[in-house]
Amino acid sequence: MNLSDYLLSQDGHDWPSLLAEWAEVFPPEFTIWIVNRLGDLVVVLPDGSVHLLNVGLGSLKRIADSREHFVNAIDEGDNASQWLAIPLVDACVASGITLAVGECYGFKVPPMLGGAYEASNLEPTSLAVHYGLLGQIHRQIKDLPDGTPIRVRTGHDG
Repeated sequence: MNLSDYLLSQDGHDWPSLLAEWAEVFPPEFTIWIVNRLGDLVVVLPDGSVHLLNVGLGSLKRIADSREHFVNAIDEGDNASQWLAIPLVDACVASGITLAVGECYGFKVPPMLGGAYEASNLEPTSLAVHYGLLGQIHRQIKDLPDGTPIRVRTGHDG
């Protein structure tokens, strides 16, 4: 298995702008280390701890105490599959869903709104749209109790 098949290149992107909608989730300082093909970020904080931003769920979770700990922990259990979305990326590739530069696999219906982690719920999405839209949704629903009904209004609603 080649890990680069499950990662996005970070080069050439204005990450501060891309992540502007996520500013309140992150501490003031962090370093982006890894970006999986679903746009989830593995970041390192100034204390060296490693965290995963799952943009589909809108959660930032500590996954390792250091980069070295991460490198060892990724081989434990299903960590690699979870952190890098390996089965889902494989399913997308098998379904013929390909990405262009500047795209990730974006959700048609985000998991934070009940969408499934399935290839049929993913499509190539620009990073700007992906982070912007999911960040806005997260910000609007983060304080709602689990199970709260949500009405999604589109520009076509009266």
